[in-house]
Amino acid sequence: MFEILTVCTGNICRSPLAETLLRTRLATYAPLVHSAGTMGLASAAMTAEAQRLALALGVAAEIADNHRSRYLTDAELRSPDLILAMSREHRRKIVELAPARLRSAFTLREFARLAADTTDDEIAAASVVGGADGRARARAAVAAVAAQRGMSAPPADPADDDVIDPYRRSWETYQLSASQLVPAVDQVVRVMSIAMTAR
Repeated sequence: MFEILTVCTGNICRSPLAETLLRTRLATYAPLVHSAGTMGLASAAMTAEAQRLALALGVAAEIADNHRSRYLTDAELRSPDLILAMSREHRRKIVELAPARLRSAFTLREFARLAADTTDDEIAAASVVGGADGRARARAAVAAVAAQRGMSAPPADPADDDVIDPYRRSWETYQLSASQLVPAVDQVVRVMSIAMTAR
């Protein structure tokens, strides 16, 4: 089993949407996927708009309904193999809490950008070193993507590595946020699927 943590501010919009999508799309590999907020509310549900997006994107109603927000602590950061922040601000908070996790913490869109510059063969070659252990394979794949830092061209606008916060904003803003988040989630699914199946 490998572990992924997604992080945003209140843990009721972006990070639970990313979490539920990853849980759904990686279900074959039975990973542990959870989420937290840097200013997390206490046991709040996903916003109605985020739940609507989740359901439209194939997440089971029970999974979306069962989400309850939680606050990010340093303890939450000790075990994940991959930590995905929704913005650069969230990533800074993660690294402040747990400096040792620098190489396994990315913004979601940063990870996707770097993964797009990492070939399937590179991910597979790194992953097989982990043998049959799923966690070792995941960490090796994440390291292969992290190796692109400093090699891949940075975004033209640094904000392009962030997922826009739709909280208390229009439905159109929720849709824009999802349009940034979903393709990035697809890259995470690609990397982890290669890592788990490489021979």
